[in-house]
Amino acid sequence: MKEPWFEGALFMPAYRPASHGRWEVVIGAIGFAPGYWSGPSIVSGMPALLRDGETWMSISPLEIESEEIGIRAGRGHVLILGLGLGWAAAATAALPAVTRVTVVERDPQVIALHQALDIFSQLDPADKAKLEIVEGDAFDYRPAESVDLMIPDIWQPLVGGDRVAEVRRMQANVAAAAVYFWGQELEIARHAAAAGRSCDDEGVAATVATFGLPLIGPGMPGYAAKIVAAAERWMRDRWLTAGG
Repeated sequence: MKEPWFEGALFMPAYRPASHGRWEVVIGAIGFAPGYWSGPSIVSGMPALLRDGETWMSISPLEIESEEIGIRAGRGHVLILGLGLGWAAAATAALPAVTRVTVVERDPQVIALHQALDIFSQLDPADKAKLEIVEGDAFDYRPAESVDLMIPDIWQPLVGGDRVAEVRRMQANVAAAAVYFWGQELEIARHAAAAGRSCDDEGVAATVATFGLPLIGPGMPGYAAKIVAAAERWMRDRWLTAGG
């Protein structure tokens, strides 16, 4: 059974093939796709965003599970860094507790692609009115109004680089009340392993305390188990022991 914060379906727009510049949206055939912490499931008609023919992201079970905690925590003014296929922005805008969604995207071709796709027109007009797309860099953007939740999602690989430091740079400009960044569970696992901590509730809390970020997720029932499941699936266990 899913935890209470996963109850109810999130808004999911319908996609169609489209292209602009280096970017293209394609629709996949039927197949199997793994989740972030769940096993593979059958998917059909899965949209994918390609850059120069290489898959950048897709609306897959992995993508949905790895963003759902953050989206469902949305309230007030939500800042999303990275537009991608726009699903996170649309699903967030459809939440009654959300009053405004600002999306920052640095690539004008992605913004132009969305003008052609026009997925946000599928939202209720009142929800669509909450959305604003701004061309800008996630590391430089400073909001004019306070932000209740910041969701950075600017990376192509699920894990890699100094992601915590990068989110700190964004948060220094934004000062959001809460933060949920894409792939944060794997970052928690990495940092816990490096410090020789277990990925249990205590180890997760101690690790997150070193990040200096007001993260959404830690403290939720079953969150530590989700971290372990995601790390075992996507890191093949090598990050779950000190020196792994």
